[in-house]
Amino acid sequence: MGEFMVHRVRFFDYMPSAIRAMAFNAGTQRLAVARADGAVEIFNFADNYFQEKVIPGRSGRAVEALCWVGGRLFSAGLNGEITEYDLEKLRPRYSVEAYGGPIWTISCNNQGTLLAVGCEDGTVKMFEILEERIQFQRNLDRQKGRIISLSWHPSGARIAAGMIDMIRIFDAKTGHATHRLLVERGLGTTRNTEVVVWSVAFLSDDTIISGDSAGKVQIWDAATGTLIRNHLITKWDVLALSVSQDQSSVIAGTSEGTVVQFQALASTMGQENSQWVRTRTFKNHSHDVRALVHTDTAVVSGGMDTQLVVRPLLDKVEKNTRESAMRKILFPHRNLVCCAKKAGLLLFQFPDHLELWRLGESNMQGQPGDILPVMKKPEKLLQLQNKGDDHICCSAVSPCGGWVAFSTVSSVRLYKLQLSNGNISINKVSKLPKELHSVYQLCFSSDSSRLFASSAQASVVVASLDQLQCRHLHTLKPKSGSSQPIHLLSPSENGKWLAAANTDGQIHVFNLHKLKLHCTLPVYSSCPTAIAIHPTTGHLLSAHADQQIFEFSLKLKEYTAWSRSLQREGLHPLWLQRDTPITHITFNANKPAHVFLHDLFMFCIIDQSLPLPQARKKLYNQMDLKTRSPQERMQESHAFKICKMFQHLLSVDLLDNSSLVVVERPLADIVSQLPPPVRQKKFAT
Repeated sequence: MGEFMVHRVRFFDYMPSAIRAMAFNAGTQRLAVARADGAVEIFNFADNYFQEKVIPGRSGRAVEALCWVGGRLFSAGLNGEITEYDLEKLRPRYSVEAYGGPIWTISCNNQGTLLAVGCEDGTVKMFEILEERIQFQRNLDRQKGRIISLSWHPSGARIAAGMIDMIRIFDAKTGHATHRLLVERGLGTTRNTEVVVWSVAFLSDDTIISGDSAGKVQIWDAATGTLIRNHLITKWDVLALSVSQDQSSVIAGTSEGTVVQFQALASTMGQENSQWVRTRTFKNHSHDVRALVHTDTAVVSGGMDTQLVVRPLLDKVEKNTRESAMRKILFPHRNLVCCAKKAGLLLFQFPDHLELWRLGESNMQGQPGDILPVMKKPEKLLQLQNKGDDHICCSAVSPCGGWVAFSTVSSVRLYKLQLSNGNISINKVSKLPKELHSVYQLCFSSDSSRLFASSAQASVVVASLDQLQCRHLHTLKPKSGSSQPIHLLSPSENGKWLAAANTDGQIHVFNLHKLKLHCTLPVYSSCPTAIAIHPTTGHLLSAHADQQIFEFSLKLKEYTAWSRSLQREGLHPLWLQRDTPITHITFNANKPAHVFLHDLFMFCIIDQSLPLPQARKKLYNQMDLKTRSPQERMQESHAFKICKMFQHLLSVDLLDNSSLVVVERPLADIVSQLPPPVRQKKFAT
C-alpha cells in the first residue's frame, strides 16, 4: 500500500443542519429534504440514494413544509411565502406572498391542480397551479387558531386541517367547514395544556388519522366526525405522519426519536372491515423526528439529529440483500474541503463563511503507526465572511494558495492572497467578467493561472488570472446541451484537458489548448460522484453512485483495457455493497499505477498493476497480509488496498511532498453539539 506521513485533520468544525421537512416524488424516485438553514437537497432513490442536487440556503428562509407537484417542487415557511424551485439552476424560481402570516403547512391535491397552505391567521389559502406560476384562488372559512397541518382527500373534494385542540374538515368547492373534530387533551396536569395537531392524513375510505402534542395517534371517521380508536404512543409529541401509497400502513414520528408503524389489519379472517393496529417501533434517532416519508419498501425519517435514515421494511424487500440494509446518510455527497497541494493549505466551506488553514509540520521520522510530535501547529490564516443573505454553494483555493474563490446563487467573489513571513494579505478582485455571475462549481488550473466555473446549460466559463485581474477567455459548451447543472470539474495536471460531469450522467472533456469539446464519454446509467484525469497517462477515471469505476483513454477516445477487464470480471461484492459514494479521486505522480479514492468510511489505493480481487477472496485483507509469509502474500495480494483506520472522512488528498491529508469529522463531535434529547437512555429501560 505504501507509507505516507499523514496529516490527521480534525479541526474542520462542520455542523450539518437539522432536517425540517421531506417530500417524496414516487414517479421520479426523488426525495426532497429541507434543512433548518433553508437548504434543500434532492436525493435520487433509484440511484443508490445519491444526493444529486443541493439548493443552497439563505438567512431568514425557514422551510416548514415541502410539496411535489409532478416534477415541480414547492416549499412554504415561516416567512409567509410560497417558493417554487428551479431544479436546473439550483435556486428559487420565484416566491409568492400568501398574506396570512407564517405558513405552517403546504399540501397539493392528487389531481395536481391546487395547492393549499395553512397560515398563522387561521386561513387555508388555495392557489391554482399554472404552467409557469401559481395564482391565488380563494380562502376557505377563516378559523380562530392557526392552521398547523393539512391533508387532502384523494378525491380532491375535501380537505382536513389540524389546529389547536381540533381538526376541521372543509369542502374544497364551497370553502365552508363541514365538520369539527375535538381532540382530547392529556390527563392530569397536562389537561390544562392545549393540544397541537401536528399532522393529519385523510384516507380514501373517509378515515382521518391525526398525531398530536399529547402523544396520541387517533383514528377518526370523517363522515360522522367520531373518534374510532386512540393510540397513546409517547409521553411527548407525535410530530409527523406519513401514509403508504396503498393506504394500508401509516408511520408516526415522535419527539423521543422513535418511529411507530400502524397497519390496517382484518380483525378476523375473511372480514372486510379492518382495524388500525400498532405493529412496529423503530428507534433510529436520538432527537425529534420532524419529517417522515413512507415509500413502497422503506421508512425514511429525519429530524433534529441531522441524519437521514432509510429503514427498509423487511416484509417488502428480499432479506439479506443490498435493499434490506438500513442506511444513515450523515454527510453531504460532495466536497466541502479544498486542498492547495503545493502550498499545504486547506480551505473549509461553511454556509456563511470560509476558513483557510495552514497544515502543521513535523521534522521527525518514525515507524509506521507512530504519532510524530508537531513542530509547528496548524494555523488558521483567514476567515472569509460572506456578505449578504445567500449561503455559499461552492468554493476553491488555487494549488499555489494564491487565489480563493467562492460563489452564491447570485454572485462570485475572487480574492488574491499573499503569504510572507507568516503574515497574510488579501485583496478582492473588484472587476469580474459578466459571465461569472452565477456558477455551480469552481476550480483552478494546476499552475493557478486559470479559473474554471460551471455555468448554465452545462457550459464552463474559462477565465485567466493575472495579478489583480480576471479576464474572460472562453465559454466551453458541449454539442448536445443538457439543462442539468455540472456538479463535478477536474482539470488535468498538464493544463490540456478539463473534464465536466452533470447530474444527467454526462461527462464532457474539453481541450483547453484548442478551447473546444474533445469528446463526450458514453453515458452510464448511474450519476458520476467523482472524476479525475491521470497526470501521466491522460486517462479519465470516474466513480459512480452505484460504486462502479470506469477508466477512459482521452487519446484513443475509448475505455482502457484495465477498465474493460474490471467490467468483465466485475467488482468485489463487498465493494458494491458499500452505502456511501466515492467523493474524491487523486493520483500519486511517483507511482503512476496507484489511484487514490475515498468515501465516508474508508480510503483505498487501487494498484492497477495487480490482479483484481476475486469474489471468493477477502477484500479487506491488509492486516491479514502482514502476518503471512512473502509467498502467501504474493498469492493473496490484489489491486484494492483499503484502509479503515480513519472514519467519517470529508477529504483525503495527496500533497506535492507525497504526504497524505486526511480530514475527519467524528460523529461524536457533532452529537456533542446537539441540544439534549427529551428522553435520555437509561440502563435497563
